[in-house]
Amino acid sequence: MTGDPVHDIFVIGGGINGCGIARDAAGRGYSVALAEMNDLASGTSSGSTKLIHGGLRYLEHYEFRLVREALMEREVLWRNAPHIIWPMRFVLPHHKGLRPRWLLRLGLFLYDHIGGRKQLPATRTLDLRSDPAAKPLKPLFRTAFEYSDCWVNDARLVVLNAMDAAARGVELMVRSRVTSARREGELWIVTVQSVDHPEVTRSFRARMLINAAGPWVDQVLQGTLARNDVHNVRLVQGSHIVVRAKFNDPRAFFFQNSDGRIIFAIPYEDDFTLIGTTDQDFKGDPKDIRITEGEIDYLCAAASEYFAEPVRREDIVWTYSGVRPLYDDGASKAQEATRDYVLKVEHGPDAPGNGAPMLNVFGGKITTYRRLAEAALEKIEAELGARGPAWTATATLPGGDFPATGFEAELARLRAEYGFLDDGFGRRLVRLYGTRARMILGSARSKADLGRDFGADLTESEIRYLVTHEWARTADDVLWRRTKRGLHLSEDQRAAVDDFMHSLPVTGIAAAE
Repeated sequence: MTGDPVHDIFVIGGGINGCGIARDAAGRGYSVALAEMNDLASGTSSGSTKLIHGGLRYLEHYEFRLVREALMEREVLWRNAPHIIWPMRFVLPHHKGLRPRWLLRLGLFLYDHIGGRKQLPATRTLDLRSDPAAKPLKPLFRTAFEYSDCWVNDARLVVLNAMDAAARGVELMVRSRVTSARREGELWIVTVQSVDHPEVTRSFRARMLINAAGPWVDQVLQGTLARNDVHNVRLVQGSHIVVRAKFNDPRAFFFQNSDGRIIFAIPYEDDFTLIGTTDQDFKGDPKDIRITEGEIDYLCAAASEYFAEPVRREDIVWTYSGVRPLYDDGASKAQEATRDYVLKVEHGPDAPGNGAPMLNVFGGKITTYRRLAEAALEKIEAELGARGPAWTATATLPGGDFPATGFEAELARLRAEYGFLDDGFGRRLVRLYGTRARMILGSARSKADLGRDFGADLTESEIRYLVTHEWARTADDVLWRRTKRGLHLSEDQRAAVDDFMHSLPVTGIAAAE
């Protein structure tokens, strides 16, 4: 071990915060290794409502700093990744007996003006007696407010950060569990075990440890570091249902509920509507997270308060749940717990200020991941010394090297280069991969050149790209995180993808660990 190189930083966790910190640190010149025990974005980071948003409802809890920071990030992230992030308009119907109209106007006025909005359009009032947004709603709603936020493909945001981190030198390992971490003087000694091949272990030395394990952050402290009585996070379950499309309008809906909570109904994957989220405390192991019967009933009932055609259990085609690792601030209700992030540095228990430092990451939301990473780098710099300057605000993510408003032009260029692409197939490829779609299409002159089509335009060429360049190892990695094609394929088609994945060797950067 004494001959092994010493990394500046070792990151535990391959969610949005771990990958974001690793990418930022590598771009400043730090040497970084990262281990994720499952697939990238396999936990909370792919279980979000898939919005880059300020968090309109957080204004009610006076979280003005968090809302302002999040609002400012919307256009920054849109410029960084215009293929997977784009503007979306939200329709908030006024519901008599709930929040009064003046309060909604005030909240949206603040929303428009405290976050440096430049390209996103401002709020406007809708007359639902004539606006097309009213078509799927019950006729009792007369007025609504329409405002701007952004949509994000959350799992792809994580993968793109990981790809950029690896391109900048991060040693990134998936399906690799950290089994122990101990201080040895001024260094951490970290042991990593392959999940697929438990007999394979590796040891790393690092000057600083980053615990970005999300819902498992306390488990890392208890198990890996042998701590007792650790309680830093409040685990809050958020679940979503996906139903066949309830409306054709490109706008999303923001629905208020009589219990003070809110849900969204969002156009999803062309043919569906995404409805969520719930907010309830979670006491189990995050790996066992599943939507509950009560949550299904709640989401169906809440959406049916607004839609003329009720949302029924039999309409549901898919569900997913995530566990938010919120910093435990003692809030009485799950929906009131802060969504802000908390970063804490600690040293050896017997040598305050000495010993190898560890940074624990608590809370956060996908919208502010980049700012969280910058704040983490301030802590890292204080411990290890400064290297390069902050840089991520103006750096595009892989495939996002075209103007924020240039998606249609990029699609047109791709279709001009590959004449066999229809609009739907080309649009999907640009939405997922941006300019890197050409790496999938290569020299193809017909769709047949892309190999077998498993259904819904998912081809051998695309799967091979995901295995070689994006750490995809299983059918779930491809179907439910990186492409969402699982929604569009039959059970037999999904099984065929699984068989094909098993036939492929692990190559490229995915084999680096």
